[in-house]
Amino acid sequence: MIKAKRMDELSPGVFNDMNEKKKRFEARGTKAINLSVGSPDLPPAPHIIKALQKSAGNPLNYTYSLGGLPQLYAAVASWYKKRFNVDLNPENEILALMGSQDGLAHLAMAYIDPGDVALVPDPGYPIYGFSILMAQGEVYPLPLLEENNFLPDLSKIPVHIAKKSKIIWLNYPNNPTAAVADLNFFKQVVEFAHRYDILVCHDVAYAELAYDNFKPVSFLEVEGAKEVGVEFYSLSKTYNMAGCRLGFMVGNRHVVANLALIKSNIDYGVFLAVQEAGIAALTGPQDCVANTARVYQRRRDVLVEGLAEIGWHIPKPSASMFVWAPLPPGYTSSYNLVSDLLEKAGVVVVPGNAFGRQGEGYVRIALVRNEEALAEAVQRISKNISFK
Repeated sequence: MIKAKRMDELSPGVFNDMNEKKKRFEARGTKAINLSVGSPDLPPAPHIIKALQKSAGNPLNYTYSLGGLPQLYAAVASWYKKRFNVDLNPENEILALMGSQDGLAHLAMAYIDPGDVALVPDPGYPIYGFSILMAQGEVYPLPLLEENNFLPDLSKIPVHIAKKSKIIWLNYPNNPTAAVADLNFFKQVVEFAHRYDILVCHDVAYAELAYDNFKPVSFLEVEGAKEVGVEFYSLSKTYNMAGCRLGFMVGNRHVVANLALIKSNIDYGVFLAVQEAGIAALTGPQDCVANTARVYQRRRDVLVEGLAEIGWHIPKPSASMFVWAPLPPGYTSSYNLVSDLLEKAGVVVVPGNAFGRQGEGYVRIALVRNEEALAEAVQRISKNISFK
């Protein structure tokens, strides 16, 4: 059996390699501290769990949901209005997803024909490029460089590429760089998209994991944004509901309708009990959201300040659940640093170039362990690796 050629574009190599190194390290009798995958380790708030338990006990909720509950869409619209002052029509500008990745992976099927071009951040979350390749499109990488605050420089996109492009992917607060964007940047994006008739797809999954009084913005806050784009939001990070798989695409009603058509041929909707839990999350007490952000901020400080004391100086991110760390003294390769951290100290992080060519020179560290574990990670690194 001959596999499809598109499979050659998928490369889990570095992650498989790190997993094998992790197994070898743990075979020595010490458990590795895994800071590689951005999977929340905190539980949802009690009122969310209670709503899920109650709904899961209702036998009527085990049918196909065939879409989003009207109450859920009303809750999303209300949340967006309170949080971003963005008006959404619950009837045609919101689509429930099985986690935002569901939409991120499938939207290109509605807009990319073989050979069409999409503008994809480099480094960037792998699903953006993957979605284009699965639709047989072509990826044009947008370099996210430190000198430009990890924002794409739209003025450097060649006109002939811009004219051929169908989609631009954006993600702020950013994974993996933890960079943030303001409304001035998004105004440039909206103008660019109008000029070249490009669909803007903005992933805002980390909007509520923000620190030091920073408040991330929505792309849809910009006038005219809804005419050219959509935004993806997830309850995974905000409410620690990653395993529930509930997210949304909101914005342009035509794009919403087209993704809904794709999904109607793929799945039967989100489990109704999960939707009920989502309603409880969005409409219930929001102190849990602020508490989660405070937890991640303390973790950030423990890690970044601890590493600074041993000679590895890393900028403190203003948002996201990641630290984007430039290589410390003595290292010129992301992979070599990651290998040493695992093999010598038992600390698992991800090499920056796993997210694209421009990620070389950095590693991504996920703040997914408690303060004690992060302090232990710093201690292990201090004892086993010298930065000179």
